[in-house]
Amino acid sequence: MNFGTKLHGDYKKAWIDGMRDWNNRMPERMVDDRLEEQFWQEYLERRKKKPEPHAYAVHIMEELLPLLQSDDSVLEIGPGWGNYTFEAARRVKQYSCFDSSKSVLTYLQEAAAASWIDGMEFLHGKWEEYAAEADAYDVVFGINCFYRMQDIDRAMLNMNRAARRLAVVGMTSGPEPAHLWEIHRKLGYRMKFTRRDYIYITNVLYQLGIDVNCRIIPLERTYSFDSVEQFIEEQLKKIVEPEFDRVAVERIVSSYIEDIDGKPGYRHRFKAALLYWRPEAELPALQTHKGLE
Repeated sequence: MNFGTKLHGDYKKAWIDGMRDWNNRMPERMVDDRLEEQFWQEYLERRKKKPEPHAYAVHIMEELLPLLQSDDSVLEIGPGWGNYTFEAARRVKQYSCFDSSKSVLTYLQEAAAASWIDGMEFLHGKWEEYAAEADAYDVVFGINCFYRMQDIDRAMLNMNRAARRLAVVGMTSGPEPAHLWEIHRKLGYRMKFTRRDYIYITNVLYQLGIDVNCRIIPLERTYSFDSVEQFIEEQLKKIVEPEFDRVAVERIVSSYIEDIDGKPGYRHRFKAALLYWRPEAELPALQTHKGLE
C-alpha cells in the first residue's frame, strides 16, 4: 500500500469529465445501456466479415502474453470483438470473458466454438457493479474497455480483489495524429482530441494505495481513403470550431498525405500503456453492489 505523496487532484472526476463531448454534455451512449447494446450489435455484424485482430493489437498482445502462465485462470474484462481473447485463451488453463453486452458474449461464444476452443466461460454484467469474489482468478485484465465506467475507482478495486497474482490494465494513448496537432498549433482551433488517458487510471490507482508498473508500447496504424477529398473531409470533422479557414486547414492536411497501398492516407504513430500490479490486500472495502444477471 502506498503511503507516499498525496495527490490533491480528483482523478475520478477528471476521468468522468473526459467522457463528456466537446459541448460538455455526456453522450447518450455513455449512460444508455440500450444504445451501447445497439452499437455492439451493429458493429459485430460488420466485424464478422473481417474478424482478425487489429494490427496494432498484435504488439500489445506480445507484451501481454509473457505476463500469463500456462496454468493460470484468467478473466478478461470487456473483450469486445476479441482482439486479445482467443490467443490468450489458448495459452492458459481456464479463461473467462466478462462483458456488459450480450451481443459481444454471443459473438465470442460462437467464435470460440468455430475455433475449437473449449471450456471458456462467458459472464454478463457491469464490472464496476459486480461483487467480485476475492482471489477468483490468477490474472484479471482489461484493455481499452473502461470507457463507460464512471465508477473507475470501484472497477479498479474489483480487479484488485478478483486477481490472485496479477491485475492488468491496457489503454492506447497519444500522441494525436501529427496533422491534427499542427492544425491546433498553427491555427489555434480546438480539436476533437482524446480526452482521457492512462495517467488518470494510474493516479486513481495511486490514490487507492496501488503502485503500478507501466510499460509503454510504440504502435502504428495506417488509415486510407478512397480519394483525397474523402481524406480531407474526414479530417475536417475533427475540428470543434463552427467556422474555420478551410483553405489553411486543407494546406496543412494535404502535406501529410501518403500513399497507402495505392490510396491516399496517413500513418499514425502512437503508443499504448500496460499497467500491471500484484494485488494489494489492505484497500478500501467494496460496497455491496449488483452481481451477474
